[in-house]
Amino acid sequence: MADIEFDPSTHPHRRVNPLTGEHVLVSPHRTKRPWLGQTEPPQQTILPQYDPKCYLCPGNTRAGGQQNEKYESTMLFENDYAAVLPPPGPAAPPAPHPLLTTEPVQGGCDVLCFHPRHDLTLARLPCADIERIIDEWRTVYKKRGAQDGIEYVQIFENKGAMMGCSNPHPHGQVWSLSAVPTLPAMELSNLKKYALSNAPSDAPRGPLGRACLLCDYAHFEVGVVQEEGRVVLKNEHWVALVPWWAIWPFEIMLLPYKRHVPSIVHLTPEEKTAFADILSQVTVRYDNLFSCSFAYSMGIHQRSIPPQSDVIPEDQDEENLAHLHLHFAPPLLRSASVRKFLVGFELMAEPQRDLTPEQAAQRLRASPNVHYLDVSDSKSTDTAKETQGAADPSNS
Repeated sequence: MADIEFDPSTHPHRRVNPLTGEHVLVSPHRTKRPWLGQTEPPQQTILPQYDPKCYLCPGNTRAGGQQNEKYESTMLFENDYAAVLPPPGPAAPPAPHPLLTTEPVQGGCDVLCFHPRHDLTLARLPCADIERIIDEWRTVYKKRGAQDGIEYVQIFENKGAMMGCSNPHPHGQVWSLSAVPTLPAMELSNLKKYALSNAPSDAPRGPLGRACLLCDYAHFEVGVVQEEGRVVLKNEHWVALVPWWAIWPFEIMLLPYKRHVPSIVHLTPEEKTAFADILSQVTVRYDNLFSCSFAYSMGIHQRSIPPQSDVIPEDQDEENLAHLHLHFAPPLLRSASVRKFLVGFELMAEPQRDLTPEQAAQRLRASPNVHYLDVSDSKSTDTAKETQGAADPSNS
């Protein structure tokens, strides 16, 4: 090898994701290349508070013919076009070849409307409203996770048309399945493998006093000097960071770092409030990055299903090896109109990124914590007051 000092902000290199075992190729020198590829059309920023044609607004009729209640907070209903159907299901057919097996899947799909207002995303909601969303997540996670045959509950949100969201009304989904899907199964397997390794650490420990991969990782990240690290922001209980192994340009992982938390039902009231606070802060910074309604897919990874009884103490339950965390996967790369595509080498070999996670974290840290639309509204109000004051004869 040549006698060259390695610079992660200049030299191409690979990083490994310990949650999945997969690598990502980082090519920081490519950030200087010009862009002549596809750009996305501008997203509509100003939406009405109520849209009579929206399938999710209060009192409206959905595509399947059902009428929404006139809800004033959140609304949960079974998806009219669910990806999986409830049991009972058919038996698996005989395999025509050992390589061609079929596994029938049952379950359910729920839709959760975050707010009656058509125009308010997580970034624009007060923290009290976000706490109500978290309460609904906990309720449906416990309800679906307690149903016979359900092995996994996935909570997620697709935001923005470029992420496949078919309706701009603020909402998320919950899919419950009779099998643990590929990605969370991989994460849970690696979390268990790490726990059994009993790696020494000063970080919080998981059940049975075992090591936790994400406790150890978060403990390390919050100890790195901010200017050199990947932490975007943190509060008393949660940290938001661009993971070392991030694939998407401004990917964020959100997780509790003060103690081991297996799922959203294990959160204390204080941790739940802090969860709402950091969700608000992250989504505000996302929107402010390019002054747009920032598109992303977000998913909660945790215990496959919640505990079904209190017989086993929390710190003795091996299923609690899972550590609650959220993945935010946003596609925007250079501006509100230029997105990242997973194509070519990334489809046929392994993911690749140009901007380093450290550079992305720095950009997100610099993003204001007051929503750009609120700043605009405030300036408009101040300007109107100044104009009115100047025209008021009493000021003469």
